[in-house]
Amino acid sequence: MFDSFDPIILARIQFAFTVSFHFIFPAFSIGLASYLAVLEGLWLRTKNMVYLDLFKFWLKIFAVTFAMGVVSGIVMSYQFGTNWAVFSDKTGPILGPLLAYEVLTAFFLEAGFLGVMLFGMSKVGPKLHFAATLMVAVGTFISAFWILSANSWMQTPQGWGINDKGQFVMVDGWLSVIFNPSFPYRLVHTVMGAYLTTALVVGAVGAWHLLKDNAEPHARKMFAMAMGMIMVVAPLQILAGDEHGLNTLEYQPAKIMAMEGHYKNHPNGAPLILFGIPNSAERRIDYAIEIPKASSLILKHDMNAPLAGLESMPLDKQPPVAILFWSFRVMVGLGLAMLALGIWGLIARVRGTLYNWVWLHRLALVMGPAGFVAVIAGWITTEVGRQPYTVYGLLRTVDSASPLAAPAVAASLIAFVVVYFAVFGVGTWYILKLMAAGVHVGEAEDDGAPIRTGGVGSAGSAHEFAEQIA
Repeated sequence: MFDSFDPIILARIQFAFTVSFHFIFPAFSIGLASYLAVLEGLWLRTKNMVYLDLFKFWLKIFAVTFAMGVVSGIVMSYQFGTNWAVFSDKTGPILGPLLAYEVLTAFFLEAGFLGVMLFGMSKVGPKLHFAATLMVAVGTFISAFWILSANSWMQTPQGWGINDKGQFVMVDGWLSVIFNPSFPYRLVHTVMGAYLTTALVVGAVGAWHLLKDNAEPHARKMFAMAMGMIMVVAPLQILAGDEHGLNTLEYQPAKIMAMEGHYKNHPNGAPLILFGIPNSAERRIDYAIEIPKASSLILKHDMNAPLAGLESMPLDKQPPVAILFWSFRVMVGLGLAMLALGIWGLIARVRGTLYNWVWLHRLALVMGPAGFVAVIAGWITTEVGRQPYTVYGLLRTVDSASPLAAPAVAASLIAFVVVYFAVFGVGTWYILKLMAAGVHVGEAEDDGAPIRTGGVGSAGSAHEFAEQIA
């Protein structure tokens, strides 16, 4: 049945599917771990029980998210062996140590302190518990550091040589490999994207409960903190993205050409194409809506600066334009929407209507999933833009795969789709259920924290909550 399919295409679809599923969990847990550290620190400093209630509320969600991230990540190592054995062999001397450093530092740090963070408040005391929370937050950042260093090396390889087995090896020192040209930009852009993703989710949950009761103190605190975070981070993320784009233009010009839709050379200034339909057959953007010379102004800071197009390089070295063209615009469009939400929140705060402006709450609720969509669109832009290479300019994707049989790859792909939607669908439903139920104070706790009676924020079901943000 699947004999006519290209096994490499199936293997790429399989990896893209599993990575996309995995990526949404670290994108949330990185920001959520830091948010938990902030909440616990504020509780220790102010003794305001609202912060402790919010800490316990989001801690349960973090635990589920962290677990799903770990489980979904394990599958990728399986695929490196089964579907991409040639890639694993050739890049192992470089990428293997980087991934080992991630395990030895980040994973051990997270695993060592996660149990204390989840269950140990009454056993170690508030201050030591706060230290454990900080260590988990630091561990998530260190994990991002090593993973992005490895992936960035694949985008902008540096400090490498080839041994007598045809493998990439380190020749200029590990610092050269780790701090490759795109790594600092991608680290900042990705981590800030994780913080924005978390802020949008927290803001959506706060908005949901404010729509039910705009006097509820936990919802007010969540919403205020989230809107403040979005207002600060969204413009910084746009600036970081601009710097990342300039770096990409220098080291991966074909990716920028495809993102911008520049099939042709522009010797006297390139237009910024806002929208259009990529026509790969005719090598042009149909029905283009564009701003003359604006792309040269953004990328070269000169309206008349020449920009090369895809026609300047061989066709077999060009990435697929249509996917990049649209994924980039989804990412940028959502980034601008986040900035608009942050500005609206700032205006509401200044006017004293942050908790009463219903349409702001509705927009925040709708924007809840926007961070996840944006980080996936960004990941697609980054990875598809690297094609046709796995190691940019050095190792082609078609030369990286194992000897594959299409039916075997298709069978495992179908199995992944079924299992992922079943397992992680249930996990996501449970997270939405927790979010919709809201913060409950006075529940029996075994961690030694103060116990109170009464409860708030239970209105709304997980199904209704999911419908509102969909």
